[in-house]
Amino acid sequence: MKILKADAGALTNFEVLDFLRSRGAGRDPTRVIVPIAPSEFKVYDYLEQTAACNQTRQVIGELMGKCKSIKLEKCKCIKPEKCKCIKLKHVETVNIINIRPSSLVELYPILREYDAHLGEVAETMEELVENVVQLLPPSPTQMQSEEGTAPTDEKEAPDGEKIEAEPEVDTSV
Repeated sequence: MKILKADAGALTNFEVLDFLRSRGAGRDPTRVIVPIAPSEFKVYDYLEQTAACNQTRQVIGELMGKCKSIKLEKCKCIKPEKCKCIKLKHVETVNIINIRPSSLVELYPILREYDAHLGEVAETMEELVENVVQLLPPSPTQMQSEEGTAPTDEKEAPDGEKIEAEPEVDTSV
């Protein structure tokens, strides 16, 4: 692989995960054969637990396109191609993809210019959150909690009956 531009900007978690996969991070269960540093394996393990593991280039490209058209202020420009209204910056879009906000409360801290125009574009922000939730798949932990398969304190007996685990008691005095 050849580096074309040393500092091309911020990357999405998906792009980092895709790069690590291309180097073989997911194919070597022993983590000895592939020439990847231990720190890269830690990054790989972390990203596999985020929403990035379920994302695709197509979905990210589609969301990037929708984010480019969002303006953080009401626009009355005659020529949209020369519009100087406040728009989402690339870094903000990357953070939206990485964090995957599913509500307005999660979205507000990501946006830099939002405070100046609070209330003017609430509908636009709601539309952005809807696009994020609709386009970007949830993280594996969010999928488990939605399905109700989150780990519980119940154990299953051999006959299939559920047994609630007893709480551990500290007997040391």
